[in-house]
Amino acid sequence: MLEKVLIANRGEIALRILRACKELGIRTVAVHSIEDRHLLHVKLADEAVCIGPNPSTDSYLNIPAIIAAAEVTGATAIHPGYGFLAENADFAEQVEKSGYIFIGPRAETIRLMGDKVSAIRSMVKAGVPTVPGSGGPLGEDDAKNLAIAEEIGYPVIIKAASGGGGRGMRVVHRDSQLISSIRVTQTEAGAAFGDPTVYMEKFLENPRHVEVQVLADGEGHAVHLGDRDCSLQRKHQKVLEEAPAPGIDSEARAAVHKACVDACKVIKYRGAGTFEFLYENGRFFFIEMNTRVQVEHPVSEMITGIDIIQQQLIIASGDGWSLQQEDIKFRGHAFECRINAEDPKTFMPSPGTVKGFHAPGGLGVRWDSHLYSGYSIPPFYDSMIGKLICFAETREEALDRMKVALDELVIDGIRHNAPLQQDLVRDAEFRKGCVNIHYLEGKLADEAS
Repeated sequence: MLEKVLIANRGEIALRILRACKELGIRTVAVHSIEDRHLLHVKLADEAVCIGPNPSTDSYLNIPAIIAAAEVTGATAIHPGYGFLAENADFAEQVEKSGYIFIGPRAETIRLMGDKVSAIRSMVKAGVPTVPGSGGPLGEDDAKNLAIAEEIGYPVIIKAASGGGGRGMRVVHRDSQLISSIRVTQTEAGAAFGDPTVYMEKFLENPRHVEVQVLADGEGHAVHLGDRDCSLQRKHQKVLEEAPAPGIDSEARAAVHKACVDACKVIKYRGAGTFEFLYENGRFFFIEMNTRVQVEHPVSEMITGIDIIQQQLIIASGDGWSLQQEDIKFRGHAFECRINAEDPKTFMPSPGTVKGFHAPGGLGVRWDSHLYSGYSIPPFYDSMIGKLICFAETREEALDRMKVALDELVIDGIRHNAPLQQDLVRDAEFRKGCVNIHYLEGKLADEAS
């Protein structure tokens, strides 16, 4: 087993990693910015190192500072969590070149799946269903690009090959808009991602967002932990997730699970990863792979009993990973509500001091958060401050449990989005299941008008 792990992140995921390490008897190193010296995982870690000023570019994105912290503390491995450097291939490469274990995929795998064009090509070879598209980067030949769009069928979407998080995308509904849309997206992609490469896909108008959680050892062995529905989104950012995804055809579900496992073997994937799909009219369409642990991983843990972070640590240790698909038993239903320090109506961030705090509890209730009474939420980082997860034997029971848990949650001193989540778990259409990715924004627009 790994001897000492440096946690290259902050907030709830850093605390989550620390707890998994402690349960496995692994010593921990917390790195932090000046502002974050009072974070809970910093207080609980075996060692802590300040790696720079508050801006992320000077601390959590500062690769030399993180590697130097590993060197001075004698860490043997680095866990990137999610966000920041988690999917940065150069970081993974420098970590391993410096003699440390990177708890995640190999750098070449991150590069392969981080480029949307190469990722789609790899998935086609592996038999994973993909969205009809250009099959590669769009060139400068306008006539050819128009012909590709005509063959795919409007509407189409132009996407940046290096994009993500909903950025670098433009929907085109008619041929008169296509060429200018390609040019604008190329310019935006070059400015935002340093890569002007774009490609074209069929635009699915009312899909759901369904993803498959996998674990693999990089040597040809892989398993899946089922699927999740993440269709409740605002501006392409997930708000509420559940597992398993409701209303999925059983044959299509089994086929996509197998395809994801097979793909992991083909690309020699290592660690935890997520295949993201659009699901429409009973069919799955691959959109991207996240080569890290996801924010919503707890719902998969709740329905399988598998600790995904611990599995990452065991795989990274190289000490033999023996989890088999037949060992994984699926049971019940789970939801996760992301709790953000933001106004529930305007969504403006709401940093400040937590003057009173009470975490909900009870059977099947889990609260993943670094909050405590008196903690000052800084304005420098993502606004997510906690995740409320509820599990029960049925979807309806899990939703009812979430209602009670949200009503119990107390975070005084700042504004937060628990009122929005309370509304969502009571929403009649959502309670029926199978809402599409546009549902939440449509609901918010209707309420604002």
